Amino acid sequence: QDHLVESGGGAVQVGGSLRLSCTASENAASSNCMAWFRQAPGKDREGVAAIYTGGTTYYADSVKGRFTISQDNAKKTMYLQMNSLKPEDTAMYYCAAGRFYAPSAMDYWGKGTLVTISS
Repeated sequence: QDHLVESGGGAVQVGGSLRLSCTASENAASSNCMAWFRQAPGKDREGVAAIYTGGTTYYADSVKGRFTISQDNAKKTMYLQMNSLKPEDTAMYYCAAGRFYAPSAMDYWGKGTLVTISS
């Protein structure tokens, strides 16, 4: 069973916008924390943003002011609105759900959606 399914990736130019979506199963949606991670070619996976059940959000410094994480509990869907995109945002973006904001604490992972930013 796919507990998390991402969508919304694609290719856009520098300065453009994309909105990623992550649809969760019942089990994954009940997690305390949902987050977005990304991995660029040749680089380690890094956290991008996270949202907790109570609404607290966290962002990587590199995306603060440009990305916004949100969730629609009724739809069991999490979003990542990405604005003012830069070439360094190019990566595979993964949705995750778990106990707290750390890769080791994530119990569910999606397969990823590719984001490519061209200059």
